[in-house]
Amino acid sequence: MSSRPHVVLILTSPIAWPRMFRGQAAFLRRKGFRVTAVSAPGPELDRFGQEEGVDTIGIPMQRQPSPLDDLRSLWRLWRLLRRLRPDIVEAGTPKAGLLGMLAAWLSGVPCRIYTLHGLRLETARGLLPLALALAERLTAAVSHAVVCVSPSLRQRAIELGLVPAWKARTTGPGGINGVDLKRFGTALEKPIGGTTIGFVGRLTRDKGVEDLYLAFRILRNQRKGLRLLLVGDFEEGDAIAPHLERAIRRDQDVLRPGFVDDPAPFFSDMDVVALPSYREGLPLTAMEAAAAGRPLVAARATGTVDAVVDGVTGLLTPPGDPRALAAALAELLNNPPKARRMGAAARALAEREFRPARVWQARLDLYRELAAEVRLGRRLWLLGLKRAFDIVAAAGLLVLTAPLLAATGALVALALGRPVLFRQRRPGWMGRPFRLVKFRSMTDARGADGRLLPDSHRLTRFGLFLRRWSLDELPQLWNVLRGEMSLVGPRPLLMEYWERYSERQRRRHEVRPGITGWAQVQGRNLLSWEERFELDVWYVDHWSLALDLRILARTVWIVLKGRGVTAGNRPTPELFRPLSTRSIAPVGD
Repeated sequence: MSSRPHVVLILTSPIAWPRMFRGQAAFLRRKGFRVTAVSAPGPELDRFGQEEGVDTIGIPMQRQPSPLDDLRSLWRLWRLLRRLRPDIVEAGTPKAGLLGMLAAWLSGVPCRIYTLHGLRLETARGLLPLALALAERLTAAVSHAVVCVSPSLRQRAIELGLVPAWKARTTGPGGINGVDLKRFGTALEKPIGGTTIGFVGRLTRDKGVEDLYLAFRILRNQRKGLRLLLVGDFEEGDAIAPHLERAIRRDQDVLRPGFVDDPAPFFSDMDVVALPSYREGLPLTAMEAAAAGRPLVAARATGTVDAVVDGVTGLLTPPGDPRALAAALAELLNNPPKARRMGAAARALAEREFRPARVWQARLDLYRELAAEVRLGRRLWLLGLKRAFDIVAAAGLLVLTAPLLAATGALVALALGRPVLFRQRRPGWMGRPFRLVKFRSMTDARGADGRLLPDSHRLTRFGLFLRRWSLDELPQLWNVLRGEMSLVGPRPLLMEYWERYSERQRRRHEVRPGITGWAQVQGRNLLSWEERFELDVWYVDHWSLALDLRILARTVWIVLKGRGVTAGNRPTPELFRPLSTRSIAPVGD
């Protein structure tokens, strides 16, 4: 990522910003990120940007399928991301997830994260589940990671074949944004009295509102003064049965404040919170109920099983069973001490797991981890391409230079004797030793004491000719073909140097050694060891196929001109020693 990484957050509806990213966007900004929030336009988006101190951009998007409108939204998102060129795009909710990930993929965003908040297809009907499954698979395919907001949601997405297991991750116990516990202080001050059942969310079939109202009617016949507090609005997209909606609207014991920006104050009026939803990701209502110290009765469904510790912080019931729901609610309403104990346990869970600072830090760590993995993945892909190029080029050069190799080998045998090839252990990738092969360029002449003579005495005019035109290096094409070397990379030096390297110098072995390298085309043996090592490390950090081709072209030019072969008129470079123990004596002296 860049020094100030840019993250673009995409949601479908502007009303979701406060509950999903309140505080987190400002946290990322304080940590050095540039943050841009993108959703359908609306005052909530503008207010979020002002409160968090981040950029906001409105792009029309609709929750319901609308092919022409969706294509227009995709086009606008693509143009926006092409202009912004962010480092990370994170998109959540089904429509924003699909359009945001496609736009990010098409515009080449380096790191693409899809946050899966739930699976609508679990309760959809007709052909819609097939279309939704296709959309989820497509979204996952163009994402680098799919972050599921709960373990059970991750497991369900994998079971349905929507997300490969290696790509699916989970956020943590606090979901996407945790819960600000300070907002629920007033709820903690009010003791549980056993008269009001509360619900927070969309008043839809998926949320189990039909089951909740039927359970409420069962309980009302048994308990006078019981009220049902529904904080949310009806929706046409997943409407409950018309006769039940009419009954709820007319019922004097049902309180409906409608949609509110902050439901926290309403928890103080609830004695038990109900969430009979058929599907969830990680229900925010469950975390808010825990923060308010209220026990939760929920359907045993995807997502809710991660939010309720059955028998400790609340009770789980079979989904779609109003009588079982009524029985569980009655168990707590009729036993306030038990309800208070569960509420206290839920609050302790919230304090331990749902604090926003903990969730935000985990999110920041995830961004950094995924960015590193994406860089590694791109690097591995390029390494594979580099290796393929090495194989094709080395095989082709071995065939093309076969006559030259044979002639050179014969001349070496005549001029220097056998063996024709010089073999020596050298450190390769990550220091793993291999046997480097070269044509011999020196004799085995020894002194009276039986020791090899200095290199200057053993290097013949024929050997100097081989080195000048780099003909002695040609057998290393075999090392390249075997995967021990690359055409381009830091030169493999002596094994004994490995222990002498500094940590930074040792990084030169993070790639395969090469026949030629960045240091060689900058001066070959005319450079000092420190200069060469710095150039090697620079290559490790900046290598690309284009750079390799550039180095190969410069190598051909340098070899043809015969430049930079010796250092200080010495046939071989000075032996490397760390600066603290450096000797200026040439090898063999």
